Amino acid sequence: MSDSDRVRAHVFVSGRVQGVYYRASTRDAARERGVDGWVKNLDDGRVEAVFEGDEESVEAMCEWCETGSQAANVESVDVTMESAEGIGGFEVRW
Repeated sequence: MSDSDRVRAHVFVSGRVQGVYYRASTRDAARERGVDGWVKNLDDGRVEAVFEGDEESVEAMCEWCETGSQAANVESVDVTMESAEGIGGFEVRW
């Protein structure tokens, strides 16, 4: 895929999303879909994530965030589309 075909979503997830394997589950789901980026916990209790890849896979990850891990209770997902930066791989940030 060329860089011009890549899209980027910057996502903030609110609810009971920390301490419930949300980050690890996000990493696994992104890797299964071939999506690059990262995910991390924020001090205010939200989870922040960036997804880069083809439009269909990135949209699938944004939809996945609506539910997240089995133990999560997602209240809201705020998605902003941005220009892709060419991130490679997917990681959990601290």
